[in-house]
Amino acid sequence: MKRLLSFLLCFGILLFWSSCRNDFEFTPSKGQLEFARDTIYLDTVFSTIGSSTYNLKVYNRSDEDIVIPTIQFENGESSLYRMNVDGSTGLDNDDQIGKFFEDVELLANDSLFIFIETTIDIANPDLGALENQFLYTDRILFDSGSKQQDIDVITLVKDAVFIYPNRTPIDDDDDYIIETLTFDVDGDGTPDETTLQGRFLLDSELTFTNEKPYVIYGYAGVGEGKTLTMEAGARVHFHADSGIIVTDGGSLNINGTLSPDQETLANEVIIEGDRLEPFYSDIPGQWGTIWLFNGSENNTINYATIKNGTIGIVADGNQDAPNDKLTITNSKIFNFSSFGIRGTATSITAKNLVINNCGQSSFAGTYGGKYNFTHCTIANYWDSSFREYPALLLNDFIVDENNTIFTNGLTEANFNNCIIYGNDNPEFLLENEGDIFNFKFSNCLLRFNNSSLSGTGNYDFDDTLFYSNNVFNEDPKFKSPFENLMRIGDDSGAKGIGNTFGVAEAPRDILGFLRSSSIDAGAYNFIIFED
Repeated sequence: MKRLLSFLLCFGILLFWSSCRNDFEFTPSKGQLEFARDTIYLDTVFSTIGSSTYNLKVYNRSDEDIVIPTIQFENGESSLYRMNVDGSTGLDNDDQIGKFFEDVELLANDSLFIFIETTIDIANPDLGALENQFLYTDRILFDSGSKQQDIDVITLVKDAVFIYPNRTPIDDDDDYIIETLTFDVDGDGTPDETTLQGRFLLDSELTFTNEKPYVIYGYAGVGEGKTLTMEAGARVHFHADSGIIVTDGGSLNINGTLSPDQETLANEVIIEGDRLEPFYSDIPGQWGTIWLFNGSENNTINYATIKNGTIGIVADGNQDAPNDKLTITNSKIFNFSSFGIRGTATSITAKNLVINNCGQSSFAGTYGGKYNFTHCTIANYWDSSFREYPALLLNDFIVDENNTIFTNGLTEANFNNCIIYGNDNPEFLLENEGDIFNFKFSNCLLRFNNSSLSGTGNYDFDDTLFYSNNVFNEDPKFKSPFENLMRIGDDSGAKGIGNTFGVAEAPRDILGFLRSSSIDAGAYNFIIFED
């Protein structure tokens, strides 16, 4: 029995070591690797800003364990790309880290991942870039000679104007203090230090042109007596937790114009985050807000698309200013994790405005104010999380930390020829604690189907002082509201319900088409959708 046990033990050991040895008998690659793609597009990046990380899957479909003698970039050590092969950064030589790999093993019928990224400075003279953008290309080479295989790598690099706060070194360990904004926050006439990272724009920076995109880190401030002007075709990109703040006595003028090509929107001003990859094209919360602080004045926005931040526009104060705090026309505000526009005791005029897909309300007029909206589409088809508030919120109060209620009059809130709709019900909420709460909905398509509230308080839809010629709960037939395609079809509940007063205020729709004698509510005239 002992001899049998000894034999079995020895046989098992020999079999184990034999199996292990065979597992690691790698043969050189024969040039028969397969790849998940033949070209890696790193999409578009700004000069000096690192790209996202992209991956390539490499397959060994054979029944042999193989070793790939080399994996490298065609441009060698000078390549502006870098890669990681299954967790390895390659040779220890600093010049070759992420550039050159030797003897990469790949088991039979297995695969490995290669991760690629880049950071490119368009000002590098070796690149020979002649324009504000150029294509940078390289190839990943697998093996060499007759067995060589390759994958193209392509990146579009854009030059940009970078605006960022100053950094002050504080020791020898590369630590620094980032500049923060100082301005009169509480209205007492003296500057207050804030924790908002950023700086005030220089006079030479107060005009954003369409020559290069603008990339902003922190908050770009517009000071007293200054006006930030964005010209038609300007492109503005904010880094995380960044935005614009217009302080007391400052102004913002966004001067976009109608774009004949609605795909490129070449003449519109587009404001969004600084991640250019397609994945980020409709992701909310990528940047902060455009903050029109109390005391800023004569702010105007025309033909702008503002998207993918936390709050599109914050407008505070100046309810009784001779000119409205904000006049916004022919513009779109999409994909905000909180509010599209949040006004507090302020004054706003809007015509041909479209707001959609916001985590709270698309438009919130809080603590009273003065608001006049004509031919606007205030929709909310947010589906990324629970939404607490409807598309439209109006109230006349604020509550402090001690639960003390303060009221301020809603002197007027007129919605004429508008659509107020969404994927929740109801889609407007009217709350007042004070006596001055003046609102009116005229010739609007409204979503409100709540039997417990209808006919009571602010929801007496038969009271012509507040409601006139409105249509309730008829489908607006937006083309694709979850994708922010907000044109209405020929069977829309908003078709033909408008009044002539709205046409006098906005004779053309947001696309520049004349409004006919049959007047549609909302920012768009109806069209017949193609199947």
